Amino acid sequence: METLHGFVLGLNEWLWGPPMLVLLVGVHVFLTFRLRFVQRHLWTGIKLSFRRSQEGEGDVSQFGALATALAATIGTGNIVGVATAVALGGPGAVLWCWLTGVFGIATKYAEAVLAVKYRVKTSDGTMLGGPMYALHRGLKARWLALLFCVFTALAGFGIGCMVQANSISSLMKTSLGIPAWATGAFLALLTGSVILGGVRWIAAICERLVPFMAVFYVLGCLVVLAFNYEYLAPAVKLICAHAFTPMAAGGGFAGATVMAAARYGVARGLFSNESGLGSAPIVAAAARTRNPVRQALVSSTGTFWDTVVVCAVSGLVLVSSLIRNPVGLGHLTGADLTQAAFGQVHVVGPVALSVSLLVFVFSTILGWSYYGERACEYLFGKAAIRPYRLLWVLGTFVGAVTKLAFVWDLADAMNALMAIPNLVALLLLSGVVVAETRTYLWSGSLDAEAPAGELAKD
Repeated sequence: METLHGFVLGLNEWLWGPPMLVLLVGVHVFLTFRLRFVQRHLWTGIKLSFRRSQEGEGDVSQFGALATALAATIGTGNIVGVATAVALGGPGAVLWCWLTGVFGIATKYAEAVLAVKYRVKTSDGTMLGGPMYALHRGLKARWLALLFCVFTALAGFGIGCMVQANSISSLMKTSLGIPAWATGAFLALLTGSVILGGVRWIAAICERLVPFMAVFYVLGCLVVLAFNYEYLAPAVKLICAHAFTPMAAGGGFAGATVMAAARYGVARGLFSNESGLGSAPIVAAAARTRNPVRQALVSSTGTFWDTVVVCAVSGLVLVSSLIRNPVGLGHLTGADLTQAAFGQVHVVGPVALSVSLLVFVFSTILGWSYYGERACEYLFGKAAIRPYRLLWVLGTFVGAVTKLAFVWDLADAMNALMAIPNLVALLLLSGVVVAETRTYLWSGSLDAEAPAGELAKD
């Protein structure tokens, strides 16, 4: 097992090294310019996401699809992950993380266009879509679609299920003394009661859970920032300055180069918003929408909320706290740094952090359950859905009571491997994305209905 774990660690270092980061960022920038900076239509996407009108064919509302994607995306990476980036890459990593989110909006948009464009309608009326259908129907590369689904299913059980359950059980044991098995049993029961109802029930829960968890966490951050108000302007200045100039050790920060700031900031931004990984378009394909572009605009706002807003306020909390208390916080990293930063505001800070982590982690379990389910359905058919859901519930319990260093590292590798086929589809089908955008967005026909022929029976 140690040998296997060592192999996976080496694989991760290679998969998530400079080539992958350059490829992902390159796709972000390429699509941004090819789509004429589609980010400028962000406000239109936000307005569309909050409309409750029933439109087009699909299983869930546009907001329900967005909420489910955000449930899977917003997680511990937005809190603990940003702290790791700041500790290893310095304060400039926050700006690089933010810029990655800005350019990643274009990639999330393109993923959703392809997901809706190539989705299929099953005999019972369910909509199926995502990178596997874009690869299969758009590129005629079923072997790549199969690989994507294998990697997605494995990544889901790891990073979307077991390690999330482990995070909750560890927090409950540390803070309240609750045994891991008790947390695992409760979490498995709660997860099962939601996911056994399918995507409609998952989306219904996420529609209520996601706005609460995002607003609650941001308000908690604003309380800490109010406590640090004297250090807020210096924090912004330091973040912007260090993003482009080396930083010497001192003042609570370890010395870091511009390359380190860019590397850790970009990596955390990519891990956080999942733009380019191919996960979010799976649920975007289930949305009720008149045409692919409408849902794509809605889906693209997920990257904005996740990285441009949530990760940004997390970074400001951490950097301002480090400037305020360099001696007490300067030697900390990851979860310890985050807990110390929020702990400066007694009672309110720790409660805001604990509740946010609990809700973020549980929502990730729900969102990723749908991704893995659709991947298994593509591989094995509808007969695999119920066994898969039961295994997912079991996985939450197992994850809560076992140590998962190997599972976490394996899931990281699977995430990288599922991104590669998705990026192939995005690059080779970028002309299709441009054509759809020209038809519905650039021509001012955003309310037009897509031709019925774009939906095919499975």
